[in-house]
Amino acid sequence: MQLSDFNFKLPPELIAKYPLATRSASRLLSLGQDGVAQSGQFTDILDLIEPGDLLVFNDTKVIPARLFGQKTTGGKLELLVERVLDDQRILAQVHVSKPPRAGDKLLFPKNIELEVLGREQQFFELRYNGNDQTVLEVIEAIGQIPLPPYMHRAPDASDIERYQTVYAAHKGSVAAPTAGLHFDENLLARLREKEVDMAYLTLHIGAGTFLPVRVAELHQHKMHAEYFEVSATVCEKIKAAKARGKRVIAVGTTSLRALESASQQGMIEPFCGETSIFIYPGYTFKCVDALITNFHLPNTTLLMLVCAFAGYEPVMQAYRYAVANQYRFFSYGDAMWVECRAETAYNPPTSSSPIKGCDP
Repeated sequence: MQLSDFNFKLPPELIAKYPLATRSASRLLSLGQDGVAQSGQFTDILDLIEPGDLLVFNDTKVIPARLFGQKTTGGKLELLVERVLDDQRILAQVHVSKPPRAGDKLLFPKNIELEVLGREQQFFELRYNGNDQTVLEVIEAIGQIPLPPYMHRAPDASDIERYQTVYAAHKGSVAAPTAGLHFDENLLARLREKEVDMAYLTLHIGAGTFLPVRVAELHQHKMHAEYFEVSATVCEKIKAAKARGKRVIAVGTTSLRALESASQQGMIEPFCGETSIFIYPGYTFKCVDALITNFHLPNTTLLMLVCAFAGYEPVMQAYRYAVANQYRFFSYGDAMWVECRAETAYNPPTSSSPIKGCDP
């Protein structure tokens, strides 16, 4: 397929710049295996999810990853963290008039100084040489919530809470797993009352998620790597759900990518490490049966993933319907429920197999 196959016209007024007053008040467009889209409210997932189904959430926590500073020459710069590598080092995009070189110092408020160690494609490796705190603590002290660039606004006080899921636990993401933003404590409690099972994995979303696809032929695109962890507990819950004939439902494309990355041998296994999996039409799904997701940017890998999962034409038709009916798009926007099309679904064997990898 071509990159142009995933383009669509989106009026700018449909981009949600602010969240609704209540998390679960958004609209929901549900797309079943028959390819027919039905419009409703997000709380309708209480009817779509059955007792015994397994919801899998990404519990990553957004860090204040946008920093503003200057070079030693006085030139202003903006830094967007891609990933925290260890207690001293980060990978980051550095937006400045002239790219820094190895050995250069970048200056920030509170007398914070980061040293440039080198460059890895569009990202710079930077080191904090202080002994008083970790680089993550530095980021939390001087950073700003990294709202996506398409919002075209600075974050305000409400974004500190709302650009974060209510179940966020593990710091490291520079973008929110936005499908999870629709869940509030009341909705989660109602799902538990319905005896819906839940599991949590961690995938730290990098700034590369906003980078455009720059090649016309999809198979030539290289995904940026992201760190994720799937525990033995999550794997056992998935195997148990499959064994009792219930569905595995990924909350967000990040949860789906993590689950599919850990299932490349046919059956899901515990894993902690990096994934650069690129899911686009033609991919055979090995783990996930249904997906809750937001509406995505044109020509992006996220839209390609959804098209692979639920069928290219049904998804693009659903997007055209969403535009015509003024659904709200992107991070603070409305949601979709999509089911894996039967012809691309794959159910791994439910018999037990040796557990390999780590148990985070």
